[in-house]
Amino acid sequence: MVKTYATGKRKTSIAKVWLTPGTGKITVNGLSLDAWLGGLEAKKLRVTQPLSLTKQDTSVDINATTTGGGFSGQSDALRHGISKALCTFDPAFRAVLKPYGMLTRDSRIVERKKPGLRKARRSPQFSKR
Repeated sequence: MVKTYATGKRKTSIAKVWLTPGTGKITVNGLSLDAWLGGLEAKKLRVTQPLSLTKQDTSVDINATTTGGGFSGQSDALRHGISKALCTFDPAFRAVLKPYGMLTRDSRIVERKKPGLRKARRSPQFSKR
């Protein structure tokens, strides 16, 4: 039994992913994918996209823990982690996932607030009088 580990990142979220041969069960933070994401169907599809592209929907089990950020960042981090784990599991999957941008870490994060400004770039409101 081969157990593969990978980490995925997005914004301030980190997903630790363990991939094992199995029946297609996805567990995130001790919950099933449906219980973890609730009614967010689009996010569920994004998480399972690497599995469907490589046709591994029913042949691998995924156990993951996510921290930081919100559901959107965590689900994208999970997607990145699953993609990296699949490439370690079978290097042939790299050619399938790379054109879809699944292996690229989306490095966009919130810009820091600057002194003298209301937000990162928003200046205080101008008052003529």
